[in-house]
Amino acid sequence: MHQTFDASLGINLLHANQAGADHNRAHFDAWGITCLNVMSSPGAGKTALLEKTLAALTDTLKIAVIEGDMTTELDADRLRQYGVPVIAINTGRSCHLDSKMVAGGIHRLEHEYDPHEFDLVLVENVGNLVCPAEFEVGEHAKVALLSVTEGEDKPLKYPIMFQEADCLLITKMDLAPYLDVDIDRIIANVRQMNPHVKIIPTSVKTGEGLEIWYEWVQTQTADRPIAAVSG
Repeated sequence: MHQTFDASLGINLLHANQAGADHNRAHFDAWGITCLNVMSSPGAGKTALLEKTLAALTDTLKIAVIEGDMTTELDADRLRQYGVPVIAINTGRSCHLDSKMVAGGIHRLEHEYDPHEFDLVLVENVGNLVCPAEFEVGEHAKVALLSVTEGEDKPLKYPIMFQEADCLLITKMDLAPYLDVDIDRIIANVRQMNPHVKIIPTSVKTGEGLEIWYEWVQTQTADRPIAAVSG
C-alpha cells in the first residue's frame, strides 16, 4: 500500500494532500465546474468510456480532461481527437495523481482558457485499484470502473476503491457471456462495501448502459453554484 506518512519529515501525506484537494475544489466551485475523478485498474476501459462520453456530451457540456499517465500521452492523444482541452500529467513512478499534480493541471487550464466557460472536468487517474481512492484531487464525485474480466472478488480485495466510489461502472459487459463470471455476485460484493453507490453495467461496444451513465454525469453538473475562491 502507498506510504501515507513520511516519518523523516513528520508529515501525514494524506492530510497534506487533502488540504490541496480542498483548495482545488474551491477553484472548481468558483468557476462553476463539476470535477469527476475516474479510477480503475489498468485496462478496465477508462479511456474508452471517456471517448464515448466526449462524443456524446460535448454538444451540451463544455468539457476539459486532466489525463494522468505514468510515462506517455497515448491516452491523452486519443481524447484530443474529440476537440476538447486535454492536459496530460505524467506521474513518473507515482501510482496515482495527487492534489498537487492536479493543481498544476488547473493552473494550465486557467492560463490557457477561460475556466468559467467549462461545465465539467474529467480526471482520468492512473490505473490502480488502491492509491487513487485514497488521494483526493479536488473532485466532487469519484467514479470507479470494474471490468467483467477482473472477476467477482475485486470489491472485497480492494475495498477502499469501492467504498469511496459514488458511481461504479461494470464495464465490458459484452464479454460476460464468454466468461465464467457472475454479475449478480459482483454487484452483491460491491453493495457489501458500499450500499449506496450507483451501479451501471456498461459496454462501449454495444452501448449498454451508456445513456444511464450520460444522464448521471449531467445530473452531477446541473445547477452547481458558483462560490468565491479563498486563498
